[in-house]
Amino acid sequence: MRYFALGLAALAFASGASAQQTQQPSATSVAVNPQAPPAAAPISPEQERTVDRLRAAALESNLAWEIVEDLVTEIGPRLAGSEAEARARDWAVNMLREQRFSNVRIEPFTIPYWDATREEASIVGPAPQPMVIAALGGSPSTPQGGLEAEVVRFADMAALEAAPEDAVRGRIVFIDERMQRTQDGSGYGAAVAKRGRCAPVAQAKGAVACLIRSVGTDPHRFAHQGGSSRQSQGASLPAAAISPADADLLARRISRGATRVRLDIQADIRENAPSGNVIAEIRGRERPDEIVLLAAHLDSWDMGQGAVDDGAGVAIVTAAAKLIRDLPRRPRRTIRILLAGAEENGVHGGAAYAEAHANETHIVGAESDFGAGPIWRFRTRFADHALPYGRAIQRQLAPLGIIPGDNAAGGGADIGAMRQAGMPVVDLSQNGLDYFDYHHTPNDTLDKIDPEALRQNVAAYAVFAYLVADSDGVFTAEP
Repeated sequence: MRYFALGLAALAFASGASAQQTQQPSATSVAVNPQAPPAAAPISPEQERTVDRLRAAALESNLAWEIVEDLVTEIGPRLAGSEAEARARDWAVNMLREQRFSNVRIEPFTIPYWDATREEASIVGPAPQPMVIAALGGSPSTPQGGLEAEVVRFADMAALEAAPEDAVRGRIVFIDERMQRTQDGSGYGAAVAKRGRCAPVAQAKGAVACLIRSVGTDPHRFAHQGGSSRQSQGASLPAAAISPADADLLARRISRGATRVRLDIQADIRENAPSGNVIAEIRGRERPDEIVLLAAHLDSWDMGQGAVDDGAGVAIVTAAAKLIRDLPRRPRRTIRILLAGAEENGVHGGAAYAEAHANETHIVGAESDFGAGPIWRFRTRFADHALPYGRAIQRQLAPLGIIPGDNAAGGGADIGAMRQAGMPVVDLSQNGLDYFDYHHTPNDTLDKIDPEALRQNVAAYAVFAYLVADSDGVFTAEP
């Protein structure tokens, strides 16, 4: 029998190490029972059979596909603060109640609202050419009728930051930085900086607008949406992303001489709009106040269907929890589903959740917000004494093709505030080689989801969530 580690001695056994002296949690630990040592029971034969049952059931189930298909068909794109996002909340409540979860509710909050009502750009002159753009979330409007100016190109943000003001003043800045394709999505962190930084840096140097090469890995002629910097950095410069194909065109035109662009962005901007988080639970049979958090976000940008980002995540965490809900016996701890609102325009739902719930005992959190590619790696962010526990969980994920990762899990945007408050997190890392071909584009549609990969995701989340929720383990996060 393989043992599910719950304290250092049992954990060492489960990970193949010799038995070691049990360690007590540190002062910063989320202590489940301060009177008892962290060591607890190993996996029972019943628990191991349950893990096998969950894996098998998930790989046969179409529930996740049915959920995401219904969301994108009945609701479609769900811009934060819009009537469509409100319909999505009502849809989610009905869906979660139909799946027989407990304590299903909406926790409302308000957000700054932004919606582009016009997004147009074109190269002007003797050989005019239209370009495909997407106004960046939070961008102010241009003057009525648009603005026109010469474009100055920079290879990256560092080049803009180093440029003298007289090279920028009165011009449209164009940041022509490409994103690198990677399995783990790490190319996004470097490439996305220009989306938030271009407008404030260019504005300080006297620019009239900012254009960026879309933050994506595809070569196609559609632009990638995304948030800009109006709320966070006080920029008031019109800003837009242009499609990769049009970025190539614009760069070629600039290389041949002075190039002028006309840009017309009109935006509906309001300071207060309704949004909210949708919450549902499987109440723990023994420790209902201890929470295992499974998160995804319900809103989306509005050019596509919001299938990959993040309808897939909504479906994955819900279908995984449903498998556990249908077990003959509930796990010891509560499993809570968080379908966060208003992630795309500022992670407002995650912040609102943390404000409302940070004082509750959250054992571990995980978030699905990277599409629907197969999960290939399991990462933790646990205290040192719990690392063998993480390895024990990974062993139960190994039949799904999931390898062990490091102890530097990020957890995801919507649980980021909870992680900062001390909640341990894990990453069930998906293969994202093609994720940024579709991310924030009109091509984010249901057909981009592979049903088989979706089922593998559900299996992984179900196994992980069950093992944590049915344990007594302490997973205190690293600071």
